[in-house]
Amino acid sequence: MHKSVIHNLAWIPLIFFGIGAVYLGLRWFSHPEPWLLDKIPNEILIQKSFDELFASEINLYLPDYLTVIYLFLGWCAIALGILIIVYTHVTKMGTVESRFYILATLLVILIGFYYLIFNYIPQTPFKKELYIMSLLWSTSAFFSFKLGN
Repeated sequence: MHKSVIHNLAWIPLIFFGIGAVYLGLRWFSHPEPWLLDKIPNEILIQKSFDELFASEINLYLPDYLTVIYLFLGWCAIALGILIIVYTHVTKMGTVESRFYILATLLVILIGFYYLIFNYIPQTPFKKELYIMSLLWSTSAFFSFKLGN
């Protein structure tokens, strides 16, 4: 395989990784009740339906609190996605260091997501996105290794 193709396969998957993070962030950021995006796993985790939870007078402002938390989560995902896109575009993963640091950082993030999802919300519909992002990371890592120095 030509070296330029290998190089493109080292950095382009991370652009899509970043776009995926922005997309997920926009979903949480723009949804009027973002906790409903993964309603079933959330209700399993708290062992109550949201209707029951919100019916209690003490939880009157809980939807507002959850909205803020999910806005923050969405904004963090958007910001992370933008940083990944910009870093990858600027460096084009042209050096061993640029490839190592972004791939190592994203691996730690992915491991953290796997831990959180499989230990706390295993029924989440966001597993599919996690698997896609893992495939993108694996593709980039494989071709980064093939690229060498």
